[in-house]
Amino acid sequence: MIFSDFGKAVNQMFDGRFVKVLAMGLGLTILLLFGVYGVFLAFLDWVTPDTFTIFGREVTWIDDLLSWASIALMALMSIFLMVPVASAFTGLFLEDIAAAVEDRHYPHLPNVPRFPWTEALRDSLGFFGILIVVNMLMLVLYIFAGPLIPLLFWAINGLLLGREYYQMVAMRRIGRKAANESRRRHFGKIWFAGTLMAIPLSFPLINLFIPILGVATFTHMFHRLEPNLAARTPQPSGPIR
Repeated sequence: MIFSDFGKAVNQMFDGRFVKVLAMGLGLTILLLFGVYGVFLAFLDWVTPDTFTIFGREVTWIDDLLSWASIALMALMSIFLMVPVASAFTGLFLEDIAAAVEDRHYPHLPNVPRFPWTEALRDSLGFFGILIVVNMLMLVLYIFAGPLIPLLFWAINGLLLGREYYQMVAMRRIGRKAANESRRRHFGKIWFAGTLMAIPLSFPLINLFIPILGVATFTHMFHRLEPNLAARTPQPSGPIR
């Protein structure tokens, strides 16, 4: 059934609200990453001399070498940071994605009051922080995981993505307490769905669409798993954690 949920999300990918959130999230993400890259380059330029001497010979190419190395580092950073950053920015616009899904597929449901902007910002930053910290800690395990690195990456990020996206989507309808209970009831299914979302994170460009598709997929999943709860009068959300 999760594949059906994902298929519905993909079919709606060119919905105007999906495209708007994707463009805004990617734009903000790219600006932030290039900002970090610019600061890093300025730091390299500040700490690296234009020339220095080795064995009595003047070396002038070290600055160029470091510049190229910084480009490689930026590419590596984008692999690990692009998705967490994009996920954080997408979280700011979560309601637009979930509302677009519900307007098309569940128009009979009552309207949901919007999250306060400050609450959405706090939750997005919290999710971003968890993703970054956990993945940084997992780098230590990746060293010893060898060929199991992809499986470990997918499992850990699948757990995080499933937990957060399902929780956020469910909270819109049934509030924090009921969303926690629902997530615990369907823990295995949510983790499996999150892992399926995490697998494309390994592929550049494709991974940029995952935050949007993830929110849409888990919106369908919540309505499929908890149709009676979803049809109730919406409850105040409260903080996610």
